[in-house]
Amino acid sequence: MTTANPGTATESTAPAPHMAGNFAPVKDEVTAYDLPVTGTIPPELTGWFLRNGPNPRDAASRHWFFGDGMVHGLRLEGGRAVSYRNRWVRTASFTDGTPFADEQGRRNLTAGVANTHVVRHAGRTLALVESSFPYEIDCRPGHELETIGAHDFGGRLTTAMTAHPKTCPTTGELHFFGYGGPHPPYLTYHRANAAGELEVSRPIDVPAPTMMHDFHLTAAHVVFMDLPVVFDRSRPGMPYAWDPEYGARLGVLRRDDPYGEIRWLSIEPCYVFHALNAHDDGAQRIVLHVARYPDYGANNPSHLWRWTIDLASGTVSEEQLDDQFCEFPRIDDRLAGRPARFGHAISAEVPGSGPIPGALLRYDLHSGAVVRHDFGPGRTPSEAAFAPADDRPGGPGWLLSYVHDAAGDTSDLVILDAEDISADPVATVHLPQRVPYGFHGNWLPDPTS
Repeated sequence: MTTANPGTATESTAPAPHMAGNFAPVKDEVTAYDLPVTGTIPPELTGWFLRNGPNPRDAASRHWFFGDGMVHGLRLEGGRAVSYRNRWVRTASFTDGTPFADEQGRRNLTAGVANTHVVRHAGRTLALVESSFPYEIDCRPGHELETIGAHDFGGRLTTAMTAHPKTCPTTGELHFFGYGGPHPPYLTYHRANAAGELEVSRPIDVPAPTMMHDFHLTAAHVVFMDLPVVFDRSRPGMPYAWDPEYGARLGVLRRDDPYGEIRWLSIEPCYVFHALNAHDDGAQRIVLHVARYPDYGANNPSHLWRWTIDLASGTVSEEQLDDQFCEFPRIDDRLAGRPARFGHAISAEVPGSGPIPGALLRYDLHSGAVVRHDFGPGRTPSEAAFAPADDRPGGPGWLLSYVHDAAGDTSDLVILDAEDISADPVATVHLPQRVPYGFHGNWLPDPTS
């Protein structure tokens, strides 16, 4: 079954980089069943692989980050690729044209594109973008990927929500933040309990509205990154500018005292879109792993770095761990905030950077070793999500990634053995249409009870 594009995508004679090649949007919402497979899908995989990303309806789209959100979902059951479907997230902006702000500049948090991530918490599947409320989507049989509506935690959420919340594997709490807006507070820390009830909303004083895309969670701390990319309304496209004079710092908050003091520690100016993981190393040290850019907006590549916070001395040591370009770093999320030996990232094309060979990297954070899976000429992966094979955090599992093949302008879901990523794929699911490059997603196994 194929349904027509409800939007207005048109051809452009000179498309922007984010509207060309595999960054370009697809026109149709598609549903297909019983997909062809090369190899063998692990029978333990029963659930949804969901990935979100921009899919603009307007050929005049100003920036990759602004495209309407589209979720691509692949359903696996009992060794079969049961179905594929892609659906726009039907936000108030999508369905009604609701503007981001009114004539007085007041934000409407139901407006937005919900194009960045898909997470599950307290039984809800949420499509996220950091400028707005999350939108709940429906993964029940017969309702796959339909939009339910904006979710504001029963009216308690009054800011936007980051696209990178962290779930504590011990408590089940969801930690997140909201940032932006023309008036202070420019940053607010939030925490919802395992039942999905918002319990903490704590404003945080920062000097200016900086772009804060991600943050860190450990067993005992929350760490914010206040980095020198500052709101600038005069800029076309993304309204943020690199300002190294602003400085760069990390803010440490104790989880057991969410309204307590935040300790700010200076680091070298840089930018970080995505954190790999963080953990406490004793009572006075916090170890953070990030994909670090030397600045913002100059198409410089990011690399894996380790920051070590010493709370006793009030200092941060900074160390580059690898010289390969990396982005979209992930771990086994059951180790979020705990020591994780292995992390994964992709090395692939980014808008404006030119082609980079498509590969997946597996980092051994203990030994420093890096193993690489090259997908082959013209084959470029998207972010790889970890799907566990059993109930041992950090144990065996698989890495799932949508991979684009430039030769045929087609896409596959590729499944790799996480413990042997240099080997041939365990399985390759051939999809009925191209999946554009996008942002983030997750393997969402069916509930066991």
